Amino acid sequence: MAEFSLPKNSKITGKSREHKAAPDAGRVKKFKVYRYDPETGENPRYDRFEIDLDSCGPMVLDALIKMKSEQDPSLTFRRSCREGICGSCAMNIDGRNGLACTTAIEDIKGEVQITPLPHMDVIKDLVPDFTHFYAQYSSIKPWLQTVTPAPSGKERLQSPEDRAKLDGLYECILCACCSTSCPSYWWNSDKFLGPAILLQAYRWLADSRDEMTGERLDELEDPFRLYRCHTIMNCANVCPKGLNPAKAIAEVKKLELERTL
Repeated sequence: MAEFSLPKNSKITGKSREHKAAPDAGRVKKFKVYRYDPETGENPRYDRFEIDLDSCGPMVLDALIKMKSEQDPSLTFRRSCREGICGSCAMNIDGRNGLACTTAIEDIKGEVQITPLPHMDVIKDLVPDFTHFYAQYSSIKPWLQTVTPAPSGKERLQSPEDRAKLDGLYECILCACCSTSCPSYWWNSDKFLGPAILLQAYRWLADSRDEMTGERLDELEDPFRLYRCHTIMNCANVCPKGLNPAKAIAEVKKLELERTL
């Protein structure tokens, strides 16, 4: 029988802690932030923070940095580039996966709820465990594979037309916003590669310089690794780079079909 309730240690039952803004704060915005520290043995909780927007940057990441530097130094999250390039600050903001550094505070009405990316083990607070996700990425061998020797003293050339086929694929930053918004990945992440990894797989299938198309398709030809995608389109809806993983997955399926005809 399927069990749909959370394990006891995953239920949010911890006592919330309040972090108030200064009494002279101007425009105050309230944030509800998921907190979990496995070392304490306590269940997760939501802490509430009040942020003075007049002394804070415009993005959700700016608010998180302000919380950590001024209110609670134990607050834990990932961040790096602050420009939507690295994907480190991916999290669920107001019920939608996205990057904290490119999500404007003013676009969210009312209290802002921030949680880790869904359906991933949580290391601490807003930091999910990407171990399985990266292992899946490694499994598709995301590098150029060739049989013929490289041209002496030259690069492997590619026409502008072939290069254009990689647009909408190479821009993926592996933030996992798409995969963790996919119900098929929630239920079958042990076998289904998910939108992000399948988009990356197609990036190499679409590369005219790669010479392992057959072997790559053999690896993907599986009822679960590829065909759990049901084109729900959550992936394209949340991608912070505006990519369409569902389209890439459809192209992989098309290639699988074409070689059987």
